[in-house]
Amino acid sequence: MIERDQRLFSQRGRDKDLKMSLKYARSQTAFYSKSFFLSSALLPKEKRWDTYALYSFCRYADNIVDRPRNRTPEELIQEVDALATELHMAYKTRESEHPVIKSFIHVAMKYQIPIIYPMELLEGVKMDLERNRYETFDDLYLFAYRVAGVVGILMTYVLGYKDDSAFEYAEKLGVAMQLTNILRDVQEDKNMGRIYLPQQEIEQFNLQEEDFFNENITTNFRKFMNFQVNRAHRYYLEAHDGIKLLTENTQFAIYAASKIYQGILLKIEARNYNPFLGRVFVSQGKKLLILLGELLRTRFLRPVFTMFS
Repeated sequence: MIERDQRLFSQRGRDKDLKMSLKYARSQTAFYSKSFFLSSALLPKEKRWDTYALYSFCRYADNIVDRPRNRTPEELIQEVDALATELHMAYKTRESEHPVIKSFIHVAMKYQIPIIYPMELLEGVKMDLERNRYETFDDLYLFAYRVAGVVGILMTYVLGYKDDSAFEYAEKLGVAMQLTNILRDVQEDKNMGRIYLPQQEIEQFNLQEEDFFNENITTNFRKFMNFQVNRAHRYYLEAHDGIKLLTENTQFAIYAASKIYQGILLKIEARNYNPFLGRVFVSQGKKLLILLGELLRTRFLRPVFTMFS
């Protein structure tokens, strides 16, 4: 009887700790991404909390680079490596006392997420510390895959899928979003000495790095930006058909995210491909309309259309 009571007490303690970790994940999601938090809030309850855990882990890893504090690049790499070590241990023991990994490993075990994916994410974080130029698009694609394509794959495990091919589409959508982030942040990145867009393609359009640093908006520069935007659009187009491979009650969130991010590309086009006029964004009101529109289309109207088709 005593041993049984001790086991129950231990289990309740673990459950309480997990709830605290999930609540922390929820607070991080609400603080860092109002859009993600809004779309997640409309998911089924269990998946909603699981996406918070997923987002919190990804955000924590990103913040190591995005918020370097007073640490050197070498110290930040050590921090990422320490996180990777804890992640390995968590996969081995199925638990962790790390405030972020505690809820993430719970989700990873529930959906049988292979460790290779969160580890790829951490490798992408390290790439951002180790290089600020990419010679070819293949080089850039590897970075985009690790920091965003992998996130799409992780989300697919949590949201649920009907066919394994959903993962290929999820990777493409994640890459499309990362390419959009890069095009949106050209000005911010060059102010920090970073140029993510491929050096090889910059040369192909007869441009130089000075054109970025001096904000020279020439005809060639606009053609270059048009080429980059069109490529991102192609990735969204290629990813689109894969969204219907997700479970029906989660599709709306990804359709909405795709439309919102494509809206950023449209705003870049509307500025005649000038990325130096300040950061473009989609308003919260517009995001809400897109989200509710996709929820209505996929959850309520589609069953009606199917009934009468």
